[in-house]
Amino acid sequence: MNKSLFQKLLPHFVALILFFCLSFWYFSPVLEGKQLMGHDTQSWMYAAKETLDYNQTHDDKTLWTNSMFSGMPNYQISMTQPNNIIKYVDQLFKSLPSPVFFLVLYLLCFYILLLAFGISPWLAIIGSLAFSFASYNFIILSVGHNSKAITIAYTAPLIGSIYMAFRSKRMLGSLLTALFLSLAIYANHIQILYYTLLIVLVFGLVELIFSIKEKKTSAYFKTLGLLIIAALLAVGMNATSLLTTYEYSQYTMRGKSTGLTIDEQNAQHGLNKDYITQWSYGIDETLTLLIPNFKGGASAGTLSPESKTAQRLTSYGVPNVERMMKEMQLPLYWGTQPGTAGPVYVGAIVCFLFVLGIFLVDKRTKWWLLPLIILSIMLSWGKNFMPLTDFFIQYVPLYNNFRTVSMILVIASFGMALMAVLALKEVFKPHADKTKLLRPISISAAIVGGICLIFAAVPSLAGNFVSPADAQFTGDYAFLKETLPLDRQALLRSDALRSLAFVVLSAGLIWLYAKNLVKKNLTYVFLGCLMLGDLVPVAKRYLNDDNFTRKRSIEKFVQPSTADKIILQDKSQFRVLDATVDIFNDASPSYFHKNIGGYHAAKLRRYQELINVHLTKELGQLFGAFGRAKTIDEIVPVMDSLGVLNMLNMKYVIYNKEAPPLVNPYANGNAWLVKNIRIAENADEEMRLLGEIDTKTEVVVDKSFASLLPAKIIPDSTARIQLVSYEPNHLIYNFSSKTDQLAVFSEIYYDKGWNAYINGRKVPYLRANYLLRAMPLKAGSYQIEFKFEPDSYRIGNIIALVSSVLFVLWLLGFIYISWKKSTPSNGESRIGENIQKK
Repeated sequence: MNKSLFQKLLPHFVALILFFCLSFWYFSPVLEGKQLMGHDTQSWMYAAKETLDYNQTHDDKTLWTNSMFSGMPNYQISMTQPNNIIKYVDQLFKSLPSPVFFLVLYLLCFYILLLAFGISPWLAIIGSLAFSFASYNFIILSVGHNSKAITIAYTAPLIGSIYMAFRSKRMLGSLLTALFLSLAIYANHIQILYYTLLIVLVFGLVELIFSIKEKKTSAYFKTLGLLIIAALLAVGMNATSLLTTYEYSQYTMRGKSTGLTIDEQNAQHGLNKDYITQWSYGIDETLTLLIPNFKGGASAGTLSPESKTAQRLTSYGVPNVERMMKEMQLPLYWGTQPGTAGPVYVGAIVCFLFVLGIFLVDKRTKWWLLPLIILSIMLSWGKNFMPLTDFFIQYVPLYNNFRTVSMILVIASFGMALMAVLALKEVFKPHADKTKLLRPISISAAIVGGICLIFAAVPSLAGNFVSPADAQFTGDYAFLKETLPLDRQALLRSDALRSLAFVVLSAGLIWLYAKNLVKKNLTYVFLGCLMLGDLVPVAKRYLNDDNFTRKRSIEKFVQPSTADKIILQDKSQFRVLDATVDIFNDASPSYFHKNIGGYHAAKLRRYQELINVHLTKELGQLFGAFGRAKTIDEIVPVMDSLGVLNMLNMKYVIYNKEAPPLVNPYANGNAWLVKNIRIAENADEEMRLLGEIDTKTEVVVDKSFASLLPAKIIPDSTARIQLVSYEPNHLIYNFSSKTDQLAVFSEIYYDKGWNAYINGRKVPYLRANYLLRAMPLKAGSYQIEFKFEPDSYRIGNIIALVSSVLFVLWLLGFIYISWKKSTPSNGESRIGENIQKK
């Protein structure tokens, strides 16, 4: 390697080494064999258990699971994409231990973005620290939002690749766009992808405006054409997941309405407005971008031994107050959200540099970043700024499919970090007139530092520091209603002073550089250290060594209770209701059982409607019986009236983990033959009749399926139907009857994949009882099969294979052409030799 090449590659090697060292340092518990286990990671393990077990023991892969919500596609849980070549790139990155992998990915991806923007490698390292150590990036890891973290990481080089395609290297930028867009889609967090698309659209619009002004529309559309090809290839490589997810989404809570109006919460197209805006950032809460504890931090946190709460406990003579303060989780957050794992803190230094960027960054870049940042902040306010939120829900495509509007602050975090580094690029630009920097530095420091100073001096300007959670404290703990607001005020003041210090230090350092009192390289080192000193301690508040536990296998991590063990001895097929957990927001029962409840953001709309209209009411009846009963035996008769739970084949109820489960003798079973059919005119009538019929002998069918029904059901006391073989994606029943019958199956109706066969011949079936399957059966003795064979998966695999091949050919072609261009021809070589000789 020649000297010039080594000097060129040196900063990249340093960056990689530094990124790895910082990542292993931050997550040092992994070196001790410990693991990070967030809530969503645990939920995934519970939900994916049946799928993973099946896939490990069978040649085919199941695309359906019965472990949650009585059955659903596992497209968003654990689905393989056999023909997507990008999975090998993803596996390479994931060879690092988790969560080290995530931090390395954050750092490396933002570094690539900054290189694409023409930032020097040394400055790009500082920029990567500024973005990667922002609090939100660690908060989502602490709760297990892994796919979100990966998608956020890949957003950075994706934007950088598009920028490169428009501004410098059209072909390379387009090729990298295909790569990083494919990786971002593969990470499978649609909401972050949606926000990324918003960034791209605004950037593309600004580029178009400037290309028109500069009369370069031809170059713009050439680049746009290549980027469209890149996007098509990226989408094509992920066609397996995209087609199946899109198809399924039409039938979920995010999809089209079923026409049901009696369930007001779930009647409209897309998600319910209250559900969408439930997690809305407060307008004043936006100041957490600058002052992390502006609203108290996380919903539950600890206080110092010097706090007012600790002092009061000490005055009461409570022993070990210092230890108690380290362990006692108190409601410190007092914002408008129902709860939070922590604030979105981008950093005091980043905020200062962002404001500096408004003065220094070129207009073409500034006028796509600034509107995006402002728009994302305003949209994060959600229900606190309904005019804008209502407009987006009603008129912006797909916006009403996403909840947790505060998540859009990822755009603000990205944009502010990028603007901050671009400001530094202008500061350290060679041959720049440094005297012109002094005024913008002073103004920016005055603005950002002034905000910190105001709230440090008069924290009461932020509000009364009272949380709705304070109302819970009564009796001996009533004093907390007085001390907690004082402690929250102290937290704000402390963090305001802290942020002020970092603004002053960073502004002072850059001012000294502008006055030629500090060299550039030394300024880089000090600035990087200040950046880490600002961001890391705040990130450590929400993800630190305490979040790690000793590494255990999932079998040791999840131990069956007494009730679980008893149920697992029953080898027949049935469903379980675990009343010891939040039934429809907890997936833990799914690890051992076929669960009536579960936890997933994309359950079927019809199932959610069933929960709202019937299941909640029947559960109320069941729990009411538990409250009245003196013995378990008194509860059993009530189960006969639970027609909807019985049609879902609820055989066991867990009411105490360490007691035998309650056995339901009235469960309808896997399949049954009905005597009477009720035709419903619409969804409302279908749902109403479902609550009136005896589900064991009657069935409700929407009029749209009337043509499939038998002309007449003739009773046959010898008629039988029985499940004889179960696999999550393949069910086999034996049927025998002397007369025509109508069978109802305790399986979820989803005709975008489930096919029915009799003696190998495909036959029609219908939807019954709002969301179950039913089938007219001719007299005779034969087998009925249900197989889950979604066309979307098969077609997606074909498209993914073709797209993967085309991407590889494009990559190889680019490498070959680049190599040919860099290799001199024979004639040029001889000329070069002659010149050297002379």
